Amino acid sequence: MDPPQTSHLSPRKKRPRQTGALMASSPQDIKFQDLVVFILEKKMGTTRRTFLMELARRKGFRVENELSDSVTHIVAENNSGSDVLEWLQVQKIQVSSQPELLDVSWLIECIGAGKPVEMTGKHQLVVRRDYSDSTNPGPPKTLPTAVQKISQYACQRRTTLNNCNQIFTDAFDILAENCEFRENEDSCVTFMRAASVLKSLPFTIISMKDTEGIPCLGSKVKCIIEEIIEDGESSEVKAVLNDERYQSFKLFTSVFGVGLKTSEKWFRMGFRTLSKVRSDESLKFTRMQRAGFLYYEDLVSCVTRAEAEAVSVLVKEAVRAFLPDAFVTMTGGFRRGKKMGHDVDFLITSPGSTEDEEQQLLQKVMNLWEKKGLVLYYDLVESTFEKLRLPSRKVDALDHFQKCFLIFKLPLQRVDSDQSSWQEGKTWKAIRVDLVMCPYERRAFALLGWTGSRQFERDLRRYATHERKMILDNHALYDKTKRIFLKAESEEEIFAHLGLDYIEPWERNA
Repeated sequence: MDPPQTSHLSPRKKRPRQTGALMASSPQDIKFQDLVVFILEKKMGTTRRTFLMELARRKGFRVENELSDSVTHIVAENNSGSDVLEWLQVQKIQVSSQPELLDVSWLIECIGAGKPVEMTGKHQLVVRRDYSDSTNPGPPKTLPTAVQKISQYACQRRTTLNNCNQIFTDAFDILAENCEFRENEDSCVTFMRAASVLKSLPFTIISMKDTEGIPCLGSKVKCIIEEIIEDGESSEVKAVLNDERYQSFKLFTSVFGVGLKTSEKWFRMGFRTLSKVRSDESLKFTRMQRAGFLYYEDLVSCVTRAEAEAVSVLVKEAVRAFLPDAFVTMTGGFRRGKKMGHDVDFLITSPGSTEDEEQQLLQKVMNLWEKKGLVLYYDLVESTFEKLRLPSRKVDALDHFQKCFLIFKLPLQRVDSDQSSWQEGKTWKAIRVDLVMCPYERRAFALLGWTGSRQFERDLRRYATHERKMILDNHALYDKTKRIFLKAESEEEIFAHLGLDYIEPWERNA
């Protein structure tokens, strides 16, 4: 049986490529009605101007193709205010209003923040009295200074959900997923690290000069970035998205209980759709896969934060019916601040429970929920945890705690928000839930590991090994030099043992 799939990368819906004249922002896409931007092409070039216009429009800014009286902000690169005014004179363009004259760094910061940022002296272009003198180069770009401080390790970077470089990270996520499907681990890691470092940048990449000094961007990665800057898309990503094998694996692994081996088998047998797979009588499905097909539509839809919070209340009620002093913590993407996810993970630990009580808890919770009709499927995996076992040296190693993979039947009346399912006449939704039971003294390590993100945890373990001569996993931290286990009561203490600044959960979206 393949292990359950807990997350999948999804290609972002691509916008149609524009040809000829640029499309102006449609009214429904504009978030900031009082701000109208015009980007000067002089000294910038058509390609970069087009790229910046598209990025700004995606963030909800109104960007005009032509200069008009409605423009409130003129943005230029490597031009002084005098240069801009001289250009207006030469073009015989008269603007009745007085728009702000700003360096492109202001617009880049706005795109990064997803909203207009305050205009300061470093953004404003200088206009001399004799503005016919165009020798003033204007304020320097301020972006590259941040590059010097970027670490190769995600655990030394603060990565929030505010991604300034989504057009690039989406591309590398797709390429990494394709390599994972083909079990090409080296290339997968290359693309994952590239996506991770780009997600952490506080500025948007708009030229290849902006990539100088950034770690984890090899020659192949830079070629892809350059192509996206110039053409707005990557031919390699486009080929992957059109590849029959990638499409099939993406579809097959979306079924709960179907992994790479089963996907490979179905693909080699000639299957390309789930309907053909389900109707073939020669195939035998595991109990997990049958449940995956039975509740497929619910399971492939995203879980909202409101739904996750409703599940959390029910999990805490059930757990504390048997262990009143238990701590129940929602982990995974929701702990990192995400509003949507594919499943909901919970870490359970109890300071006053015996080993027998810990081992019996998850089964008792399942029995309770079965009586209440709240569990549609579950698979209980018993603990193989050993206190004296050294941490695993593998960066992707699974832990040995007792855990339960289940499909929960969430009554929608428990959800604190309006749900479309109500309109369809449905009163419940099937949701993937993982419950993990860990010993109280190992709770900090388990919480750190189950919070993620995947790349953050990989780099944290890699950092521990290569920089500190330690071994870290979900169970423990071992100092190879001193030959001792290092105890920790909190995540903060683990970071301190490693000599790292503490990174908040919402800053671990690497």
